[in-house]
Amino acid sequence: MTTEPKPSPSRLLLPTLETPTLTKAELAELLFERLGLNKRESKDMVEAFFDIIHATLVEGKDVKLSGYGNFNIRRKAPRPGRNPRTGEAIPIKARNVVTFHASHKLKGVVQGDVPLGEEFE
Repeated sequence: MTTEPKPSPSRLLLPTLETPTLTKAELAELLFERLGLNKRESKDMVEAFFDIIHATLVEGKDVKLSGYGNFNIRRKAPRPGRNPRTGEAIPIKARNVVTFHASHKLKGVVQGDVPLGEEFE
């Protein structure tokens, strides 16, 4: 009987080349399975949730999800840039960007400092 060596803890923390993505369809499926909503209601609820977040951010307002984090709109000033291929100077226009800041509660769960429980909200 051969046993494979256990990977060192540092190897477990390295990111993989394939990052799993949680899709809207998977979220709808989870609502269907866990809450008993029908598939159409689940899909509509997920779409409505993201539509509200999208519309709020487009209006220039921040979105705060208690226990999860905040989506903020940040204004980036115009700045000089350059084309990396040619070295040519190109002005970069002012723009709005969306940033996300995780809550302390979410950070604690992700780091394993706080156990994920039913009361996570």
